[in-house]
Amino acid sequence: MSAHELTVEMENLLLRIVPDLAEQWQGASPEMIAHVERLAGRPLPLFYQWFLRRMGISMGPLAYPTLDFSAQRILGCYAQKLVKPDSRFLLIGYESDEMMPLHVFYDFEASTGEDALVTERYAAGGELHDRFETLREMLAWGAFLKFRVNTMPQRCEGMLSCDEPELLSHLDPLMFSMGFTKPITTGPRCGLYERHDAVLICERTPREELLGNQAFTLGGRDAGVLRRILGRLSTESSLEVEVDEWTPALG
Repeated sequence: MSAHELTVEMENLLLRIVPDLAEQWQGASPEMIAHVERLAGRPLPLFYQWFLRRMGISMGPLAYPTLDFSAQRILGCYAQKLVKPDSRFLLIGYESDEMMPLHVFYDFEASTGEDALVTERYAAGGELHDRFETLREMLAWGAFLKFRVNTMPQRCEGMLSCDEPELLSHLDPLMFSMGFTKPITTGPRCGLYERHDAVLICERTPREELLGNQAFTLGGRDAGVLRRILGRLSTESSLEVEVDEWTPALG
């Protein structure tokens, strides 16, 4: 898909699942976006440009509790020299939790032009804690968790495993056979699936090996729906399913 098609797909998804988003998100000005681009020292990824145009001032209901992705905050951090300009890393999210201030950065070493890998680290540098292969997947996964999975009456979480590296290539056809659809296009480390009575999300940290393992969260109308889905995943594919927790706990 083209960069334009990917952003349209993403915008349609968010406007569909996030209540009142269109009235509450607020984009940054072209001047602010151009200032961020000068700090990056390169053209901004096309998806990030879209993000700043739509949510560069306010993410509305999509806002994270302690992370500030606003262009104003990003520019302020560089102006205050909390972060120094770097050809590889661009600060895109400021973490206000003082106990663990791991800020969100783009890593342009893993850039596609349309987007780039999202990692976390301290302002001055140090160990990287990779999050998602793209900002697009991070936002979609978070929105699905908050506005689809966590609104379901019954949820469970655990691990999907497969002997072969391309886990989603085994998961996709089975999910489709159960009536699920994929609302957006994703890479091999992030899966989003939905139908009217259930939602499944799964992901794997970038740059780690063992692509054949992905953490999942499944939400649905009731425990019976989830058990039937888990049963088919276990018996009709090469996947191994391990459930670690039910919310609310099963009696």
